[in-house]
Amino acid sequence: MHTKSLDHSDLYRPCDPKSLRFKTTASLASLNGILGQDRAKDALSFAIAMAESGYNIFAVGSSGLGKRTMIERYLAEHSAGSGKLSDWCYVNSFEDPRVPRVLRLPVGMGQKLKNDVEQLLNRLYKNIPQAFENESYFERSEKLKNELAQRQEKALSTIGRSARRQGVSLTIATPGGYRLVAADGDEPMSADVFSALSEEAQLAIEAKIVKLEKRLRKTLRQLASREQDYAERQQQLNEEVALNVSQHLIDSVKETYREQKDVVDHLDAIQKDILKNIDLFLDDSEEANALAAATMDNKLPRRYQINAFVHHDKNESVPILVEDNPNYHNLFGAVENITFKGTVFTDFTLIRPGSVHRANGGYLLIDAVKLLEQPFVWEALKRLMRSGKIGIHALEKEISISGTISLEPESIPADLKIILFGDRDTYLLLQRYDPDFIELFKVVADFETEIDRTEETQLQYARFIAGLIKEKGLLNCDRPAVMKIIEQSARDAAHQHKLSLHAADVANLLREANYCAQRASHKVIGLEDVKQALINAKYRAGRIRDQVFEGIRDGATMLSTRGATVGQVNALSVLTTGDQEFGVTSRLTATTYFGDGSIVDIERDVKLAGAIHSKGMMILKAYLSTLFAQDGPIPLSTSLTFEQSYHEVDGDSASMAEFCALISAMSGMPVRQDLAITGSMNQFGDAQPIGGVNEKIEGFFDTCRLQGLTGSQGVIIPRQNARNLMLADEVLAACKEGKFHVYAVDRVEHVLELLLSDTSVPGYEEVYERVRNRIAKMREIEKTHAEPASASAI
Repeated sequence: MHTKSLDHSDLYRPCDPKSLRFKTTASLASLNGILGQDRAKDALSFAIAMAESGYNIFAVGSSGLGKRTMIERYLAEHSAGSGKLSDWCYVNSFEDPRVPRVLRLPVGMGQKLKNDVEQLLNRLYKNIPQAFENESYFERSEKLKNELAQRQEKALSTIGRSARRQGVSLTIATPGGYRLVAADGDEPMSADVFSALSEEAQLAIEAKIVKLEKRLRKTLRQLASREQDYAERQQQLNEEVALNVSQHLIDSVKETYREQKDVVDHLDAIQKDILKNIDLFLDDSEEANALAAATMDNKLPRRYQINAFVHHDKNESVPILVEDNPNYHNLFGAVENITFKGTVFTDFTLIRPGSVHRANGGYLLIDAVKLLEQPFVWEALKRLMRSGKIGIHALEKEISISGTISLEPESIPADLKIILFGDRDTYLLLQRYDPDFIELFKVVADFETEIDRTEETQLQYARFIAGLIKEKGLLNCDRPAVMKIIEQSARDAAHQHKLSLHAADVANLLREANYCAQRASHKVIGLEDVKQALINAKYRAGRIRDQVFEGIRDGATMLSTRGATVGQVNALSVLTTGDQEFGVTSRLTATTYFGDGSIVDIERDVKLAGAIHSKGMMILKAYLSTLFAQDGPIPLSTSLTFEQSYHEVDGDSASMAEFCALISAMSGMPVRQDLAITGSMNQFGDAQPIGGVNEKIEGFFDTCRLQGLTGSQGVIIPRQNARNLMLADEVLAACKEGKFHVYAVDRVEHVLELLLSDTSVPGYEEVYERVRNRIAKMREIEKTHAEPASASAI
């Protein structure tokens, strides 16, 4: 009853063609929404509805589930319109250029304002110089100059005439400088002539010069005052001309934005500043042109331009951004610099947005691991979420390595949801070591890795496949191909009644099947194309596997798949090479000898065993003690090892095999070598399920096939693992033909029955009795050896 092999129909659950009523995926509608993620959808819906701070999302799930894609689709379908969006512009602060001002504008108005101001500046750049080249302006300016010149000439002429009457000449010594010297007629007296004069004459002339110099200085001060007055009147003239040119142009722009008070105020500030800096529109020097070229800008005065920092289209939906490289500048923006003639230059037009600015009013998705790998980013992101403001700060200033003066732009109110996605280990790490994490990410979207396999979900899965085909631009699949992909998904989930939700695996399989179909000139992806894609993927990643089985074929790895041997069992394990998992067979051996009942686990003693393996050994020992140590200690020591194993061993899936090897060694009963065992056990001898059962069975099947199938070979598994069976086609065919077998057991005793089925022993009770008899004999021997020592002690 316990040793009957499973029927081949129990080893694989195929798709029922009747549940998938379509010819090709071309006739299937793409799946709307997220497949099998109701829990995650509920979390997303809740977070979207919560306007309070802190309701950001951490999406938990293994890599390849397609968390990011699913979240993007869900947000696009369920997010509200663009009501929360705004355009943001940075403009010059004329009072403090180090603190650029920010303007908040309705959607679509930011870029329009930038264009309108550029058109305004273009007109001013053209019209203002023309106004200053006007004949009327020249006449008025020339009149002011002439008035100043006449006043200067009159004042200096008066002093000159007075000086000549006193024998002193007024000369121009330097530009703008005057000098009084003794006169010789109408010409200044030379030094020789002056020295030839008597001392009394010299003193008289010098006295006159001193008085005249005082009068000259007073006059020059008056002339300076008149020059200042002229400059002011000239400035008033310039402002009047510039105002006449600019006011109506600026007023026209103000009228367009009359409902935007901040814009109107800024335009007024531009008007005032233009009147103070008219030269900016008149400077056509090479240096100005070179600076414009260096900043990749036109020649428009930069101080009046609009930096359309973040702008949207009127019909644009809520932004849903994914930041693939979340470094500091990419996330939080930066103030760029330009080097011009050896000098570092920056201004408000060089402020660049980051992802948080572009996603403001919407959602920003970031890979948690990539985020945590970047220095200073995590703390800056938390600061943003706590403060509710998005600032732009130089990273150099953040880490205090530079004292360079830079801009400090006004902050922007933050109104966005941050969505981190990562695996559970990352989530638990943040939860444990960062006390702020739970307050800032109050919503966890926990993504399932599997979905129940029903007729309904299989049809949904087919529609999911159809959606991937349309999205990737692949050939359509016929129904057998879809059925095979669904069956492969169940194998990936390692469960007959589950389907894997790893979208990346499905997409990769579709791409490779599409490649195979195109090479074969097929119009649709068929069953053989999917099978060929699976074979190709297995071959590409199978170098290590082939080397392992080459050792088995050549005899370098010593295994037996025939006959019976004492203390030797075929145990199964799974090796992972990164791209592929495959089952391998190991020879597990046990020896016994007189001792204290200890079990020497060679793997553990040489530190090649993990903690779970050691736990399995302790459970095994506990069950042995329950069976054979009720009346006293077991005077037998045993030694266990995996032969030709040179890598770390972990897991308890070999504990049933280890138990059988020990029982065989202790009883002296040979056990079958054409059977392999996988499964753990508890302290009561019950078989417990393990992982990788398909790979383990297939690994032993390949080993038997290399050494020749006999028809009696097979694998023993825990009965609970029967639901996990989705075996490869070649194993199924061999089982159907009776060349290979899979046995499901409930207890370790049932394993012994199978291993001893080719012997004359009727059952495991006889084996246990043999062990007890041997233990009794060993106790007698132990007692005999102990008595002389006791007598001598007396």
